[in-house]
Amino acid sequence: MRILFISHYFPPEVNAPASRTHEHCRQWVADGHEVTVITGVPNHPSGQIFPGFQNRWIQEENVDGIRVLRTWMLLTANSGFLKRILNYVLFGLTAAWASRRVKNPDVVIATSPQFFCGLSGALVARIKKRPFILEIRDLWPKSIVELDQLGEGPALRLLEFLERWMYHSADGIVVNTQAFIDHIAATGVRKERIELIYNGIDANRFQPRPPDEGLKQEFDLEGRTTVAYIGTLGLAHGLAAVIEAADALRSDKEFLFLLIGGGAESERLQKLITERQLSNIRLIGLQPRERMPAWIATVDILLVCLRDLPVFETVIPSKIFEFLAQERPVIVTARGEIARMARESDVALVTEPESPEALTRAIQQIQDQPDEAQRRATLGRQWVQENFVRAELARKMLRFVQATLEMRS
Repeated sequence: MRILFISHYFPPEVNAPASRTHEHCRQWVADGHEVTVITGVPNHPSGQIFPGFQNRWIQEENVDGIRVLRTWMLLTANSGFLKRILNYVLFGLTAAWASRRVKNPDVVIATSPQFFCGLSGALVARIKKRPFILEIRDLWPKSIVELDQLGEGPALRLLEFLERWMYHSADGIVVNTQAFIDHIAATGVRKERIELIYNGIDANRFQPRPPDEGLKQEFDLEGRTTVAYIGTLGLAHGLAAVIEAADALRSDKEFLFLLIGGGAESERLQKLITERQLSNIRLIGLQPRERMPAWIATVDILLVCLRDLPVFETVIPSKIFEFLAQERPVIVTARGEIARMARESDVALVTEPESPEALTRAIQQIQDQPDEAQRRATLGRQWVQENFVRAELARKMLRFVQATLEMRS
């Protein structure tokens, strides 16, 4: 099968959409399929081009057997609503233009986030007269409305119209939570056209390993109990509560909090740390993708955080599977589907979101009950290995794509 995949993000970018797209496409190539990915020049989240790349109109490379076409991007940091929207729209247009270099694909797949990438995929599929598979990993415009980035008015009505058009233009839709199925079906899409495929892990990269002594020395972590959030420092995560928890534990010199990543909230979070004169919490900044397993193995307690908003009750952050695959203690501060899954499988402590008090209690509980924390971590590794290995999830997605193509033919 010849697959054309459109994704705003791709390695060396380190966020979840980049990793998921790469790992799925790499598995499809290994299984004998021909895959082309159209993406942008890597610059997320800082808006600065990664070393070794140039912001040319279009450039081509081979990544693990995947043909990768990178388009020119409007370089902007992952902050500022209007600039990001313009970045998204322009990538949708340049991706459609770059698709002229891909001859006769059997199927076009486009993934969110972000929204306009899906619209571009629908347009390309129509131009090429090929089936279209839409992968939904974030609910637009619902999420930007709940984050107060967009209010009622003509712009919202236009986005909601385009959202419905995109869903109904797809021959099949892939989602990663049950709640997304319900949301999309409410727009009139038949549920049999929607397939649930969870996020997962690369089992070769994420597995139990000893702490990285080099990281401990480089970042002066020796002799401390480290509590870390690893990922995008964005509007969706309510990370001010982590800073408040660090403030509550400032007298306990044993704990050191780390925020590892970059994003729209970086400057605000650093300002909060400075204002409170906290020495027990650090912003580490964006780290290379290849260092993630070492960081996970080295941190003592890992955090999965989401805001206390209805839209985030539908979200399952992929980082939880990576943390648990390495048999690490995890605290989930969220409601909804991820909280339910973590409780039912008994693989992590679950607390209410954006509550410094609840987070502080959970950290102290793990510190006071190490055997119980290890029991959950062991269960977590088994749970992930049985249900969330990326290779099998990639094959499940491809079976859905093939079945969709057979129904259309």
